[in-house]
Amino acid sequence: MTATDTLRFAWRAATAYRLRTGLMVLAMAIGVAAVVILTALGDGARRYVVGEFSALGSNLIIVLPGRTGTGGVNAGSFVTSTPRDLTIEDAAALLRAPLVSRIAPLSVGNSEISYGGRLREAMVVGTSSDFVAVRKMSIAQGRFLPAQDLRRASAVAVIGAKLRVELFGAESAVGRMVRVGDRRFRIIGVLAAAGQGLGMNTDEQVFVPVAAAQAMFDTNSLFRILVEARNRDSITTAKRQLLEILKRRHDGEEDVTLITQDAVLGTFDRILGALTLSVAGIAAISLAVAGVLVMNVMLVAIAQRTDEIGLLKALGASGRTIRHAFLAEAALLSLGGAAAGILLGHAGAWALRLLYPLLPAWPPDWAVLAGVGTALVTGLLFGVLPARRAAALDPVHALAKR
Repeated sequence: MTATDTLRFAWRAATAYRLRTGLMVLAMAIGVAAVVILTALGDGARRYVVGEFSALGSNLIIVLPGRTGTGGVNAGSFVTSTPRDLTIEDAAALLRAPLVSRIAPLSVGNSEISYGGRLREAMVVGTSSDFVAVRKMSIAQGRFLPAQDLRRASAVAVIGAKLRVELFGAESAVGRMVRVGDRRFRIIGVLAAAGQGLGMNTDEQVFVPVAAAQAMFDTNSLFRILVEARNRDSITTAKRQLLEILKRRHDGEEDVTLITQDAVLGTFDRILGALTLSVAGIAAISLAVAGVLVMNVMLVAIAQRTDEIGLLKALGASGRTIRHAFLAEAALLSLGGAAAGILLGHAGAWALRLLYPLLPAWPPDWAVLAGVGTALVTGLLFGVLPARRAAALDPVHALAKR
């Protein structure tokens, strides 16, 4: 039999038993679809996190109060023991570092904001005029907080886009007086809509001078200090300068943690990349189950087609030809299942993007190719035993059962 004859034989055998073929193709399709959907979910989460941190700017250094152990950035890096708080004076001192261009101290808390009988809970962020430049944000109306001494608690505020709509509707917000907690502030600006970022929605936040926020929440400490280095190449040197300044101010104690964007990105990229591979491996197990189904169904098929195999061998077909015919059938079934699985997987990924618009759940190319390759290899491996059993049939005994 030529290669064309072998493929034609395999195709006719597959289409002759449509229910059996449909079940095997469905099993393979589910396995491949699971690989595609789960890797799209994992890789989408990785790209979302990387994109969120990239939006902060490539020159960012985050100063956290408290010292974490060595060994890189991990989940504990954001929860630190705090022997000494960060203060406004610490933030102002960091501007003396030669390689620092901007700083944005943060004092964060929750409070109620009200206007004209409308009241809602909001996150209040105390910061400085450089916050929008450090975070690469833009103003839709008015202006951001004025450039002034960090210790000055001016009664001005900037609100997010969603807060503006909820409190003022179609009215202009700039120039209006609102009450935040027990204090009154004049709105001088509205941020452009930005949505969710790093677990916080800036569209629902109120920004006030850092000293005003500290007075509101009765604290002298800072939550974080965002520092922008002059350029990307100077980040390492800038970190050393910042650490030296803070050690001098804290009596020689190294009781702060400095995190760079690259360190955060690298850690999350590794974690979520490993997670993506893990879920792909778990999904690939279903392909092994599909392979077992292929083997079992093809063993049954041998019993149904014993006379056909005996006739082929009586006409001169070798054991090798019979093996190739059955392996070709297994390959066709696997490829058919893989093709159906890719379509199902892309449909599932599309549904994920509809449900979660912020999540870029696009299946990575390597996952699609790995799914197809694994399906084909699985089908061939589990098709070897039935093929060998068919090739080993004695033509006399096979024809005698006819």
